[in-house]
Amino acid sequence: MPSFTLTDVVADHHVETFDLTASDLDGAPTDPNQPTWSIRKRTLRGGRRDGVDRIVVDNGALIVEILPTRGMGLWRGSFRGDRLGWDSPVVGGPVHPSFVRLEERGGLGWLDGFDEWMVRCGLAHNGPPFEVSDPASPDPDAPPPRRTMYPLHGRIANTPAHFVAVHVEGDGPSRTITVEGRVAESSLFHPQLELTTRITTTPGSNRLVVRDSITNRSDRPGEFQILYHWNFGPPYLGEGATAHAPIETLTPRDSRAAEGIATWATYESPQPGFAEQAYYAHLIGTGPKQETLAMLLDSTRSKAVVLRFARSELPCFTLWKNTGGPNEGYVTGLEPATNFPNPKAFEKSRNRVVPLAPGATHEAKTTLEVLDTPQAIAAILEEIQALQKTHPATIHPRLTEPFAPAK
Repeated sequence: MPSFTLTDVVADHHVETFDLTASDLDGAPTDPNQPTWSIRKRTLRGGRRDGVDRIVVDNGALIVEILPTRGMGLWRGSFRGDRLGWDSPVVGGPVHPSFVRLEERGGLGWLDGFDEWMVRCGLAHNGPPFEVSDPASPDPDAPPPRRTMYPLHGRIANTPAHFVAVHVEGDGPSRTITVEGRVAESSLFHPQLELTTRITTTPGSNRLVVRDSITNRSDRPGEFQILYHWNFGPPYLGEGATAHAPIETLTPRDSRAAEGIATWATYESPQPGFAEQAYYAHLIGTGPKQETLAMLLDSTRSKAVVLRFARSELPCFTLWKNTGGPNEGYVTGLEPATNFPNPKAFEKSRNRVVPLAPGATHEAKTTLEVLDTPQAIAAILEEIQALQKTHPATIHPRLTEPFAPAK
């Protein structure tokens, strides 16, 4: 298995540029129908992207841009020329973490760098910002207790990877291309968590697999949360596009989302000033791991994206609708997670914060499939319908416990 280390902080090793193609391993192709592939790494320069490492994996059909500098997120991609991602209002991205001040604007600074196709939220927490005060001292002359800010969606997306490697396994049609990364979210007196990810595809395929392991590196028990914020704009999102999933239970996040509960699964054209709506759901799964899926289908029913995941690893699902003006961020999010993005204290009281013993690891996998044939789309719709027949969908018209705190 050829492996190439691009970054290893412990070994003081870093590769500025990297290029690997199919012909480097196999020589000149003899079969014109055999998909070509390449892996290229560059460091971006200029503006707020200065110093961001970008790895572009092209499997011959699917292109994926990975950002080791931004927590191994996926910046953008394409499949047979169709863009995967969205048009964020963030200018000049991908933004280097040094320009994202997470604590600004009451902990909303995370939004200053938010333009990825897939961004992880976590690891210590993944919901709205909050502050925690240290215990007060009994000494009346002691300084006021320190306050720790936990910013919106956590810190992992703005933490550079300390280890990055490329692995190429197998031969011919069964060959896999993997980009591995390790990102540590750790601090003295605070959680010591490490994310190890393996982002894998096969030459010529329409699939991308993201396998993550979250490990507690502390000598004490810990906990974590993670949410996978997969974001899509046109051509998959547009007026008449629809979301499909086998619904066990679905509820609006708040009163704003409740306004659109009758049309939660359909999308409108861009509406400047649109206020976001989010819907929390438990999906129906099958098999020992409770495998499930969700699909975004374009209005012509000729293109779709599908996310697959397991409820045993990621039991919660959020559908985020933010169909504002084209310059405001016309986007929807398909978001499997360990929890719903509520305040952490609420999620902990509902047992949706994952405990981790010292040295323990939680595994989570999400698989993206991009569809562009009527047959493939029909097969996914049939799969969802078959799961739905096993359990009637419960749709709550208003926010409902235990999904969200009553207001």
